[in-house]
Amino acid sequence: MSINVRVVTPITTKGFRKESDFSEIGKGDFVVTHSQIDIGPASIETEFDEAMCQPDTILKIVDAENEGCDAAVIDCMGDPGLKGARECVSIPVIGPCETAMHYASMLGHKFTVLTVLDRTKPLIENLSKIYGVSSKCSQPVSVDIPVLELEEDLSYTLKKMTEKSIETIKDNNTDVIIFGCTGMLGCAESLHNNLKNEGYDVPVIDPIPLAVNTAYVCAKLKLAQSKKCYPQPPEKGMVGFSKPKLKVAN
Repeated sequence: MSINVRVVTPITTKGFRKESDFSEIGKGDFVVTHSQIDIGPASIETEFDEAMCQPDTILKIVDAENEGCDAAVIDCMGDPGLKGARECVSIPVIGPCETAMHYASMLGHKFTVLTVLDRTKPLIENLSKIYGVSSKCSQPVSVDIPVLELEEDLSYTLKKMTEKSIETIKDNNTDVIIFGCTGMLGCAESLHNNLKNEGYDVPVIDPIPLAVNTAYVCAKLKLAQSKKCYPQPPEKGMVGFSKPKLKVAN
């Protein structure tokens, strides 16, 4: 029996993420499906963007459970709607930032998040505190390229990623690099090779493949978020939103 992991992209820009992006991840008894929000921001680069994408992100994860998916992953390093979604469903809901930070903490003493813009650094730092790993989180560094422009010139993007990674390895004694945007999907091997060629053999974490595989493992082992910690929301009025069809918690 196959395990279906639903990746929910919390932006409205069409074509930014395709189901084919996961063709190398889901194989055998592992199926990866995809959906994206219909209402919300074109990209996520601010706290405002994060707030505006959360309602439909949560509803899309509710849809995933109702459609028979075994786990869900939020396709954004801000983990928008993670806690709310965990309250609404019984399938495991995985945030790439939380997952990457905890794995990075196992793989080295200090990690750095390589993000898109300087303005996203406080968001990353706050999440490291929430996830209890701030003591291992070096100051984030940015490539100063907006999310929707990352793929316009991949050679330039990779050049900036390499430069900034070397900078933080030297200045902050960084042991592990984490991509700070899921729009960097697919660049980990190239960046790792570039760093290794410069004499820095450090792991580079691509958060989406890691989160999707973690979701698969959780579903395979029948592990999901604690309903003591994330109880189902009580029924009450919600002006402006149609009532989500939540499954009755066991």
